[in-house]
Amino acid sequence: MSSNPNGFIPPHGGYQNLMSYQMAEIVYDATVYFCDKYISKFSRTHDQMVQAARSGKQNIAEGSMASGTSKETEIKLMGVARASLEELLLDYKDYLRTNNLTLWGKDDPKVLQIRALGKLKNRSYMTYKSYIENSNPEVSVNTIICLIHQTNYLLDQQIRKLEEQFIKEGGIRENMQKARLNERKKSQ
Repeated sequence: MSSNPNGFIPPHGGYQNLMSYQMAEIVYDATVYFCDKYISKFSRTHDQMVQAARSGKQNIAEGSMASGTSKETEIKLMGVARASLEELLLDYKDYLRTNNLTLWGKDDPKVLQIRALGKLKNRSYMTYKSYIENSNPEVSVNTIICLIHQTNYLLDQQIRKLEEQFIKEGGIRENMQKARLNERKKSQ
């Protein structure tokens, strides 16, 4: 995390510790695996799905790093990450529909089992590997859909918290103005 203890730029970065980033990284790795196995590498869909997963992950990192100087940019990039993952979610649902595979309901026992893994500490791609790399593409896709839903939930909560934080604390402009006014008061 970057910070200036004497300045007005708040601590920022540290995205590797965000649960949303950790989950987005799993979604990215799972998407690369899935697309390489089930979607032609020459297909535009392959590239678009991988890029949507990448955008989800990378925008969380970029927003976290920009947060020190622009809360507006941070919120915007978290929204871009969320939108990219929504696009990816639709691609996976399209895959199920066009291949006559079943979309599991949120209360399906298999979904509940996958969702329970999200409560484990230090979860990674390896936590979900047997589901993602299952020989049945229906299992793989539904697992990734579940992971996207979990990541989107985390991003929704994060964006809501960032909005509340901005309302309470303001952004860098307000903090710069306060610092300037405080400095003037000291010198008078």
